[in-house]
Amino acid sequence: MKLARSREAGDRERLLTGIIDLCEAGQARGEPTHPDVQALLNSIFMTLVVEAEREIRHRLAERLADAEWAPSALINIMALDEIEIARPIIARSAVLHDHDLIRLLVQATLEHQIEIARRPHLRSSVVEAIIDRDEPAVLTALAGNETADISSDAMGKLVDRSREVVALRSPLARHPRLSEQLAEQLYLLVGRALQDALESRFHLDPGRMQAAVADAARAAHHGAAPDQPAPIGLDEDREEMERSLIEKLDSAGQLRPGYLLRVLREGRLQLFVMALARLGKFESAQIRRAIDSARPELLALACSSIGIDRSVFPTILEHVRQLNGGRPGGGEEGVRRAASAFGPFTPDIAGMAFRQAVGQA
Repeated sequence: MKLARSREAGDRERLLTGIIDLCEAGQARGEPTHPDVQALLNSIFMTLVVEAEREIRHRLAERLADAEWAPSALINIMALDEIEIARPIIARSAVLHDHDLIRLLVQATLEHQIEIARRPHLRSSVVEAIIDRDEPAVLTALAGNETADISSDAMGKLVDRSREVVALRSPLARHPRLSEQLAEQLYLLVGRALQDALESRFHLDPGRMQAAVADAARAAHHGAAPDQPAPIGLDEDREEMERSLIEKLDSAGQLRPGYLLRVLREGRLQLFVMALARLGKFESAQIRRAIDSARPELLALACSSIGIDRSVFPTILEHVRQLNGGRPGGGEEGVRRAASAFGPFTPDIAGMAFRQAVGQA
């Protein structure tokens, strides 16, 4: 009662810990919880957790993620908390059912959706809901989830979507549910290294597959039907074409910061990397390191160095995360840190800070 009356954070945490200990002890003895007692526990937890500080909620989430007795309403609320608190709940809680996860896909942030797609042993109904929502970053996370119940039809949809979402190709090529038929379709979209891996795994005939690649390239050159996505061919060839495009735009004075948002909206992440590197006189590898990190402030520094406005950066960051499997990470806290990259200092100083920081990332 003394702890309950106290307003100190430490006392509240001790009270929560004590209640959890009692619940776990009862579960260990196999004692059923009376409905009236369960309702009281639900009320106590909801009251205490809503008022708890962030660090307390974070530690509580780690402990309750594996508790099958945890109140459903509490778990669902914690799953909507900021991502660092929600992550263990989404990943491990058996209290979250399929309909809860599907609802979270609608209500929660992109980072929460990515965590749902990564949840071990994801059931087919949730997989279908993820595919129907068609968020590139979430689809990429799903493609990397080798324990998810992805049907042949769902896998076919992911392979088809990989024509536009480049990040899907590598995890799909490794996925245990990829069939030989789908592997042959994916073969036309990937670079030499992944082609070799697919040949080895599915015993594909290299001569026949390279002939198929050549046929697809010729069809793309002569123009595909409007309802047929043009095959992309080898990643290496596409990269060289994109590099040439950036050089031509720069030479003609047409490569400007506004071009970055345009290519992101078109889903062309590699073109964004090359354009930003060219505009800021950086190496493409430095930009790639920044967007693959957990520090969005690195990307913000690069954008600040070429004169992109602070108000535009959140849109750029959102697009990059959608196309790059949720990276750069850092959540909403990372967005707040990134705001400091836009002054008060000159673009030249931002560029110097980027070069120094990315070398330590």
